[in-house]
Amino acid sequence: MKTHTIDQRLVRPSPIAGTWYPGAPGELQKTLDDYLAHAEYFPTDDALIALISPHAGYPYSGQTAAYAYRQLEQRKFDTVVLLGPSHYDDFGACAISAKKYYATPLGEIELDQAFIAALAATIRITRVERDREHSLEIQLPFLQRMLGDFKLVPLMLSLPFYLVGESALKPTEQLAAALADRARDQRVLFVASSDLSHLPDYAAVKKFDARTEELVAAFDIPGLVRYMSESGECRACGDASIVTALLAAQALGADRARVLQRTNSGDVTGIRAPGQYTVGYMAVGVYKSIKSR
Repeated sequence: MKTHTIDQRLVRPSPIAGTWYPGAPGELQKTLDDYLAHAEYFPTDDALIALISPHAGYPYSGQTAAYAYRQLEQRKFDTVVLLGPSHYDDFGACAISAKKYYATPLGEIELDQAFIAALAATIRITRVERDREHSLEIQLPFLQRMLGDFKLVPLMLSLPFYLVGESALKPTEQLAAALADRARDQRVLFVASSDLSHLPDYAAVKKFDARTEELVAAFDIPGLVRYMSESGECRACGDASIVTALLAAQALGADRARVLQRTNSGDVTGIRAPGQYTVGYMAVGVYKSIKSR
């Protein structure tokens, strides 16, 4: 994280600070600290390889996200590979900002250009001069608060399983393998940014998200792929991000996932009437068991 003066032509400015999360540094820090203070920490000697975190505005999903980021306590990573869906633009299967830094009210985060160059030698990556994607940025203040200094690899993905079905699996596997190869023997954290079901039915969201939780907790990646692909309906808007992170983590020895919290917008607001649009949220830690090292 950089706080000194940087040529602003090299910086991706925040399009969501002050709306999706607080825009003033002091207020943002206080908000993060409050969420983190109310999130449970689950101690373990197992290596943390990846996290799954939601990406709605902080008033809706911030407390759930804090459960994921609380697990970074007493851990250090040099690079964070952040994977999220591209909600607004199709930049191709995989895209990264062409800027050198991402900005939040807490400072600038430098992109890991060496990691990106190595990845681009294997995977086709579109470099984007301007984007308004929130799914990546919404995670950054939590990462800044918990990790301090780190470099960033922000990947926007545009091949969701719920739209293209299992044909998304091959490019997802290729990306995951390339990420794992680059991350091997380095201090790299994968973060998949995703909300869960988006439906005008609170009960249906609870039902479908319970199945997603079951599959993730079982570390059943093939089962999760089938579930995300089977109906043509969104079970997770960042399904490709989740599958990529799980596959990359598995390639690096991860063998278990712990669901840290699951909720939805109806639980947060208390509005659960039939017809009310509801979005699911889940926080997950993905670990390499000490017995498998």
